[in-house]
Order: sequence, then structure tokens, then C-alpha cells
Amino acid sequence: MPIDAARALAAAPRTAVLTWGRKDVQLYHLSIGAGIPATDPGELRYTLESRLHVLPSFATVAGGGEPGVVAGLSAPGVDVDLASVLHGGQRLVAHRPLPVEGRATATSRITAVYDKGSAAVLVHRTEVADADGPLWTDEARIFVRGAGGWGGERGPSAGQAPPDGPPDRVLDLPLREDQALLYRLNGDLNPLHADPGFAARAGFGRPVLHGLCTYGATLKAVVDTVLGGEVDRVRACTARFAGVAYPGETLRVRLWATDGTRTAATVTAPERDDAPVLADTVVEHL
Repeated sequence: MPIDAARALAAAPRTAVLTWGRKDVQLYHLSIGAGIPATDPGELRYTLESRLHVLPSFATVAGGGEPGVVAGLSAPGVDVDLASVLHGGQRLVAHRPLPVEGRATATSRITAVYDKGSAAVLVHRTEVADADGPLWTDEARIFVRGAGGWGGERGPSAGQAPPDGPPDRVLDLPLREDQALLYRLNGDLNPLHADPGFAARAGFGRPVLHGLCTYGATLKAVVDTVLGGEVDRVRACTARFAGVAYPGETLRVRLWATDGTRTAATVTAPERDDAPVLADTVVEHL
């Protein structure tokens, strides 16, 4: 069995030191589509060092190391082919505003392993704290095709209907042709996002965009349109990766401001008959 669930769950937590600075934050913001138009005061909050605010989803790349979906594959008891792996979902909880420069300790472990029959799902959780206390909690769901069927716990079911009624806002976000090449400079060098041959081996016609790039772009859309650009109001962001996006196409983001503290979203690809990209997306905020 490529995944030994008992061994993965029993493994000791792993720790790492994360450091980042203003240039790392600026690169991340640019890689998810910030800076257009370049002189827009709202965009300068993401790109100009003298006005810089940190979008909480920067936490998913802070430190420039392997993202959780890749780091989880090196856990004891996990031995799978990277081409069989997809990022199934992400939840980020921001315990307080992220500083533009920082040094923190990350503690990570596999907290759940689910048997979906034809696949397995690993839950990789990372707790990050600096000298002043907890900063964020990051939880990645790792979908491994062909690794299920051992009779383990199935886990929670995915899939929820969007809120009733038409969305409050609909936004179209164009993606750059080199969006994935730019985003991978944050540290996620999975060849799925750059190498056509590897993408073909994984079952895709061409390299796909990082799910976390779509995740960050969607959170930015909520911050800019619902929260007036106030990044510090974000408390959590949860999303399920329901499909892929390709560099060069458009993302259509539908937003429902369900109440004063939650905004729901779906993301689709209108050029592919509104193919689903992100589902079950909820931003919790003040």
C-alpha cells in the first residue's frame, strides 16, 4: 500500500523556520494578479513597499519552501507518484495580521488520512507562530489518485450547493499566459505547472495553474470588493479545488455576501462552458 495511514498519523511533527521580507510579499501579490492597473491606489497596497499590506493567503508560500501539498508527500508512511497527486482543498486561519517581514516557526504533521475508494486524501496541517504568538494555521487536503481502497475511514463528503439566489457580484479575472511560471517563483516547483510532458503524464493537455494561485486571486477579489481593501479583516479562507484553471484563460468569480461575517464564492472558467475551478469557498471576516 503506497500510504501507511497508521504510520503517517503516528509520525512526530516536523518543524521548520520560515523567514520572509517585503520582496517576497510583493512577488506573491504580483503572481496572483495584483498590480493591474499599476498606478491604481488600491493595487499599490499590494505592490509598493511604502504602502504594503499583506494578503493573508501569502501564508501559503511564506518562507519559500515546499507548499503543504508537497511537504505532506514526504511524511513517513507516504510513498506516492507526484503525477497522481492533486491539491484537493485548502483552509487558512489568520490568527492576527501578517507582518511584511517576519521570522516564525512552522510545525507540521498529517492529521487525517481518508479512504475514498479510488483515491486517498491526506490532511496536512501546519501551525505557525513567531515570538509574539500564533500567526496562522494552514491545512492542505492532498488528493492521491489510485491510493485508496484499504478499508479506512471515508471522511467528510465534499460538495455543497452555492447560496440561493443570484450572486451579489460577478467578477472576471483574466490570467496571464505566464501566470503559472510567475507563481512558481514563490517556491512551488511542481513540473505539472510548467512542463507539458509532465502535465500530459498526469492526464492534462497542458500545464495547469496552481490551485493556490486561484485561491489567492479569489481571496484578493473578496478583500477588494467586499472588505474595501482591508486585508486585516480576513479571519479565514476555505476552498475546495473542484477543477483546474489554465494560464491565459479567464476566471469568473461569483460572490455572495451571506452576512456581515462570511462571503461565499464559486470560481469557474467561462471559456470552457463555466467549468468548475473552486467550490465550497468561504471567506470569514470582520
